[in-house]
Amino acid sequence: MSARRKAAAVAALGPVPPAPATPCTAPAAAHGSMGDPVSRVSQCCAEGPESPRPDACRAAVAAGGTQAPYDRNGVRTGDADGRLRELIPDGRLCSADNEEFKGLDLARADRAATGVDSGSCTFGYRVTAPHKVTFKVCLTKAGYDPVAQGVSTFSGTLPERSGRQLPYAIRQRSDSHSGA
Repeated sequence: MSARRKAAAVAALGPVPPAPATPCTAPAAAHGSMGDPVSRVSQCCAEGPESPRPDACRAAVAAGGTQAPYDRNGVRTGDADGRLRELIPDGRLCSADNEEFKGLDLARADRAATGVDSGSCTFGYRVTAPHKVTFKVCLTKAGYDPVAQGVSTFSGTLPERSGRQLPYAIRQRSDSHSGA
């Protein structure tokens, strides 16, 4: 694997410290979950909520139950209105501080990972209900260590990083004040 590819390897690890690391924003029409790179909730849904095979998904279900993988659209915070950093504490970003989704906040190094290069990148978001929204994707801080159809795509620029990183997508509906 090239140094450039290693520099921007993306993984679904948590918890995620809020980071202003070169965020990407784009308008879209979507309610759903990130599919490319795959979000932890999408991976666990695809693996089968009742008895997922990957250890990371099994641990998420053990900690939070099957609500998250069955309701991958449900990870949200109503009336966020752009205040997610104020409303959701560090370490609870992947669950949006929602107790039913707390298994998604587990820090795991064995989550699905997608190798990407730094620079221009296209993200895929699995659309399940149309809404006018904007996306903002942030990466963890440098040095982070965890110990079509129906898809909305948007482009952004990824900074060069080393090791495994986590993109954290914030979806803000523009036709209401709910978000996440």
